[in-house]
Amino acid sequence: MRRYYVLPFGEGKFYVTEKTPFHVIEDLRFTFGTVETVLIDEEAFNEKLEDYISSLESRLEEEETFGGAVFEDLLAGSDAPVIQLLNTIFLKAIRVRASDIHFEPYEREVVVKYRLDGVLHEVMRIPLSSYSKVVSRVKVISRLNVAEKRLPQDGRIKVKIGKKQIDMRVSTLPTIFGERVVIRLLDRSHKLLTLKELGFSDRDYAVFEEVITKPHGLILVTGPTGSGKTTTLYAAIQRIWTPEKNILTIEDPVEYQIEGINQVQVNPKIGLTFATGLRSILRQDPDVIMIGEIRDLETAEIAVRASMTGHLVFSTLHTNDAPSSIARLTDMGVEPFLVASSLECVLAQRLVRRVCSYCAFEYQPTDEEMETIRAVLGNVKVAKLKKGKGCDKCLGTGYSGRIAIYQVMRMDEEMRALVSKTSDTEKIREIARSKGMRTLLEDGLEKVVYGVTTVEEVLQVARD
Repeated sequence: MRRYYVLPFGEGKFYVTEKTPFHVIEDLRFTFGTVETVLIDEEAFNEKLEDYISSLESRLEEEETFGGAVFEDLLAGSDAPVIQLLNTIFLKAIRVRASDIHFEPYEREVVVKYRLDGVLHEVMRIPLSSYSKVVSRVKVISRLNVAEKRLPQDGRIKVKIGKKQIDMRVSTLPTIFGERVVIRLLDRSHKLLTLKELGFSDRDYAVFEEVITKPHGLILVTGPTGSGKTTTLYAAIQRIWTPEKNILTIEDPVEYQIEGINQVQVNPKIGLTFATGLRSILRQDPDVIMIGEIRDLETAEIAVRASMTGHLVFSTLHTNDAPSSIARLTDMGVEPFLVASSLECVLAQRLVRRVCSYCAFEYQPTDEEMETIRAVLGNVKVAKLKKGKGCDKCLGTGYSGRIAIYQVMRMDEEMRALVSKTSDTEKIREIARSKGMRTLLEDGLEKVVYGVTTVEEVLQVARD
């Protein structure tokens, strides 16, 4: 600003002097589109610049006071059409509890979609001609480089609606028709679910609660990306937390802050990986450790050895079901006898959509649905099932919210003896089933019988 004599004072408005180079004004026009310049003398410019720097310093002090949080107030409003459009998109997404907002540019227009309960829904279309202003606005409030359109960028936005505070993670990606933008919404005021609210059956809840209250051992939660593994781990940690326990987590990213628990954010750019962070955590005298994900042999070995030296260790893996996690660890290079000695429990999970409570109705199940249910659950009594008609509350889908379906594999002496000899998934599954382990499909169809979800939804995520 000092060098080029240019100072912003509003949306697309800048003070300039006779010393301002012409190419700088052209650059501003290229970046912001329509630009309004006000010519003032050099003395007036310097005074306004000093005022601007003072206000900037005050804002930075405020950021430090409030933990770096500077919030865009969506209810504050603005006359600018682009700001009004974006605020409308944000407000509606928050109202319907969308987890992501997608801006997808095509040849003639841009499609805006919300991810609601794991499924994308188109909500509006924007003319391609005005899309560049939308992207620029997103970049400005998420502190990204507005002029850079050729490379992917990542940023963050903090917004507030009244007293509610929302974190938004922004990702841009250049495509042939423009920059694709995806925004992940994280409600900071959202209450974390407790273990009892997750969807465990009584039997599985009793087993899982028993293993997480042990003083040491390794507990794994498995499933694909977006299956709710982190939510389950947070619920487990909240269940066992007491002021007498030192609980540390290392995550990528830290999605929700939990009071009383020290959370570490992975940062590979500076060498803070899961493995390096975990070594440091072990020197912090922890009782309980949560590792966001076991991605490599080094992390796996540290986690296993930590669980064998008096620590309770929670982590996640990407496997299809609980028994196949044994093979995954041994394929990484962990010795079978270490897996057998350290592992206490493996929990596999998926998320299914709940029937919308506002438009739910009972109906007589079809022959095909009854055949599916009885093929898995046996000759169970089913009078009526539930599904949703579709209403404004659920965007016409018939579903609102999600619930987890689980498979809990508990280790005992017989299982440990088997795992130390072989990582054959079929043999491990056979023994676990003989000890009462249920499949994801069984747990899901049981929730169908209780009217929580539908057969179609369960078959989509848990077909054997």
